[in-house]
Amino acid sequence: MKIALTLALLLPALAGLAQPTLTNDGATLSVGPGTMLYVAGAVQNNAGSTLLNAGTVQLTGDLTNAGTLASAGTLLFGGAANQVFTPGAATVATLVLNNTGAPGQRTLALPADLAVGTALTLQSGLLRTAPAATLTLPDGATLSGEGPGQYVQGNLRIIRAAGSGVLDFGHGLSLDRSGLGRVTATRTAGLLTDNLSRGVNLGNTAYQGIDRIWTVETAAAPAAAVPVTLSWLADDDNSLSSFAAAQAWRADPGTSAWGKAGSPAAATVAGSSRSFSFATAALGRLTISNAANPLPVELARFTAEPLGADALLRWATASEKNNDRFEVEASADGRTFRRIGQVPGHGSSSQPHEYQLVDPAIARYAASLVYYRLRQVDADGTFAYSPVRTVAARGLAGLALFPNPTKQAATLTGAEPGVAVTVFDAVGRLVLTLPADAAGTAVLTLPNGFATGVYVVRTGSKALRLTVE
Repeated sequence: MKIALTLALLLPALAGLAQPTLTNDGATLSVGPGTMLYVAGAVQNNAGSTLLNAGTVQLTGDLTNAGTLASAGTLLFGGAANQVFTPGAATVATLVLNNTGAPGQRTLALPADLAVGTALTLQSGLLRTAPAATLTLPDGATLSGEGPGQYVQGNLRIIRAAGSGVLDFGHGLSLDRSGLGRVTATRTAGLLTDNLSRGVNLGNTAYQGIDRIWTVETAAAPAAAVPVTLSWLADDDNSLSSFAAAQAWRADPGTSAWGKAGSPAAATVAGSSRSFSFATAALGRLTISNAANPLPVELARFTAEPLGADALLRWATASEKNNDRFEVEASADGRTFRRIGQVPGHGSSSQPHEYQLVDPAIARYAASLVYYRLRQVDADGTFAYSPVRTVAARGLAGLALFPNPTKQAATLTGAEPGVAVTVFDAVGRLVLTLPADAAGTAVLTLPNGFATGVYVVRTGSKALRLTVE
């Protein structure tokens, strides 16, 4: 017969002093299965100390770990005022938050990264990460209990292995993961920080989206439009008053140049819950706004193509807000850009507009590929960059790569039949090698999971740059 034991440490609080603390200084403290260690105060696990928990450790104060904390059991934060968990190098299986303090006084703060391997359960209170910290739930770990006034603020990352069909990640993201491989979805919420937790129109920061952004990274790029549903709480409406005409937006990871994803439609609103469904051919950063809050100057198209010895750049906008001008920039290496021209914008307009610029004699760059981007500048000086486009310069005996940029695959033409074609990443590691066929063509498909960036394609003595988005 097993007997569950509870050890309660009731540490007396002295008036005017900090919360009482149980300090482990150089010892090993073990909590066995079926056993609870209850601490009415804080726990300090110093460097050189070990806390092994296979049962339950419940505390009403802070938990600071500078030593070894291995919790295969449950850590239960059950205070009545704000608490802090400084994890250090902790391993945690189950984390439960049941802070019963008054609103504004029941937050568990997480100042550093933490992975919770089995379950995160919210019974009462908010769990808030620092802006630079991430709480991660690896594949198989579960999240339960989120609701109004009771959810994870900051960065919550959920990882799921390859699979098929529609999957609800549990933190407001649902998508069809078929063919995407491993999916990592990071939700940043509740921080009220421009372009960290909420999308912002760079031309007019009064135009903002909800206070949630999901960053979706996949091992394989989508082969077709992916059905997505985003859900959020009224807590994160960010003062948007109506979602009768909601709009999804996406941006590349690490950028804040937002573009429309799908079409505007009514969001589903039920009490304090909201959701919006759409389809997008590219993932990345995703968020929601409404018709009254457009996020970008909406760049509908940007192309670059050869025109004799020149390059013809053409782009179009679907709408503009306070758009002063476009500065056209070029680069011979895809890293260092300089301005080569400027085209005035149309201020604020809901009508589409077409633009173009010719860059003459691009052989002057002495590069096989010339890289181009747009720097869109608003009336107040704020700016955003477009995606990068490339044009092959003449003089390489017809050697060409297309499409370039690409998501994963490109075709090389003009190579010498039978000669090896190799692909190297930005640090010189060999990624792919194959021979050109009898027509001098090679289809280059990067293996799943390779990072975006610039790759080098070589055949014989010639080399071209391939940009993977």
